[in-house]
Amino acid sequence: MSLFIPDFDDSVVVRAADTEEIHYGPDSSLRLLADSSAAGGFLSTLRVSLRAGSDGARPHHHGRSAEMFYVIDGTAQLLAGDKVVTAEAGDLVVVPPGQQHAFAATPGESAEMLVVITPGVERFEYFRHLERIRFGKVPPESLLEVQDLYDTYFGTSTVWEDARTLRHQ
Repeated sequence: MSLFIPDFDDSVVVRAADTEEIHYGPDSSLRLLADSSAAGGFLSTLRVSLRAGSDGARPHHHGRSAEMFYVIDGTAQLLAGDKVVTAEAGDLVVVPPGQQHAFAATPGESAEMLVVITPGVERFEYFRHLERIRFGKVPPESLLEVQDLYDTYFGTSTVWEDARTLRHQ
């Protein structure tokens, strides 16, 4: 095991008024808080807002980063490996590098989450890319071209699909 020591000299302060909001779905938004370059590569962090029952991220994994989900408000469903976890306000879920994960608001519930990726990878442009896809500026398959750049690799999960299908019944 190696110790990762961030390379930055001063505290990072992000004011709410200075953040960027990304709408990557009709019922989903992200508030970009601090990207990897702001914290010496130590972490990237954002706030996710999901309306009742809406999808967040589909199944994917990161080869080099762990991802932490802290539920601020509401209830979220999270895929963590081969299980679906229902997390409520105050709950924390951490997935290690290489483990497939996904997230969404629980059916009938909204969710607000703080997401921290560590070590950080410059991902803000990835989220902007998702927004461009939403507005038809680039095709969805363009994400496949940038998987290595953003350390985000898409997959499938029958467990996740089954859990999310139940929301429509």
